[in-house]
Amino acid sequence: MENKTQATGRPVIRKGGVDDLPAILAMLDGAVEWLTSQGRTGQWGSEPWSSRPSTVKKVRDILETGTPWLAEVDGVPVGTLTLATEPTPYIDPVDEPEMYIQLLVTDRRHKGRGIGSALLEHAVAETRRRGVDLLRVDCYAGDDGQLVAYYRGQGFVPTETFTVGEWPGQLLEQRVGRGGTAV
Repeated sequence: MENKTQATGRPVIRKGGVDDLPAILAMLDGAVEWLTSQGRTGQWGSEPWSSRPSTVKKVRDILETGTPWLAEVDGVPVGTLTLATEPTPYIDPVDEPEMYIQLLVTDRRHKGRGIGSALLEHAVAETRRRGVDLLRVDCYAGDDGQLVAYYRGQGFVPTETFTVGEWPGQLLEQRVGRGGTAV
């Protein structure tokens, strides 16, 4: 069966892997270009991720240790989200099972089409399917706070702020209700 856009116009979400690294790096590079064009370099800098060996390694590590998901429209990747059972190294784990979003990026050419929302809805469903109640994510909390506001609009609640070097961050969580089978 061909992987097409669903009849609703929503993307098809499929499990990804390390083989998707070039497509994911292209989306990250596009996001950096878009942010830079708006003068917003605090989140991810101004250099393409694909040109920096340390960021390429970071993305590869995330894909190898978590479960990457790709959103596709007509078989073309337009967004990605990686779920893990542990938070990123700069966030303390909690005393309960959790799913943690370690990477979410969408192709800026598809801005406003609900790609990020579809991926987050998938993360909620996958968290429930695994029998886990807690879904957490962290994000850049600088500039105008638009990213934190986006996650709040997707049902996440801010829990604590943090900094990594000079990078201001916000930790958010969502209780999704248990379901499915335990992790």
